[in-house]
Amino acid sequence: MTTPPDCYACSKEAEFDDLPPRECVVYDQHWRVAHDFNTAVPGWLVLLPRRHVAAIHDLTNAEASALGGWQVKLSRALRSVTGCAKTYVVQFAEVEGFAHVHFHIVPRMADLQPEHRGPGIFELLRRPETERVTADQADQIAHSLRAQLHRHPNAQ
Repeated sequence: MTTPPDCYACSKEAEFDDLPPRECVVYDQHWRVAHDFNTAVPGWLVLLPRRHVAAIHDLTNAEASALGGWQVKLSRALRSVTGCAKTYVVQFAEVEGFAHVHFHIVPRMADLQPEHRGPGIFELLRRPETERVTADQADQIAHSLRAQLHRHPNAQ
């Protein structure tokens, strides 16, 4: 599949060696994890295939096989680092420039307001910039998650 010129995920992958921690929390040969860049939720992660994929059915068997493991490992690491009650795992890939398959892995804190639970969590991607997680905060979270994942790579 040809990489579209406006694909945000592929543009970041092309800069892989120079990515800040928030854009490359952890990775393997198939997947890269980034902290979302416009969220008000500390720890809102995005799990992306490292090659351009526009639909889940286009994942290779190897990518698909690793997917569930990543979702669980990241959820466990988020619980350890953020203290969240659970995580949401969501995939749409419909926004212009973001049609590259990606999974949102979102820490749902115990005190999350009812209107933000479930699909309402996406309202926290639409907050004013003053309410969003800063680049420095996202980098700190990335370092904490990376350390947690390296300490407990196969945590159950």
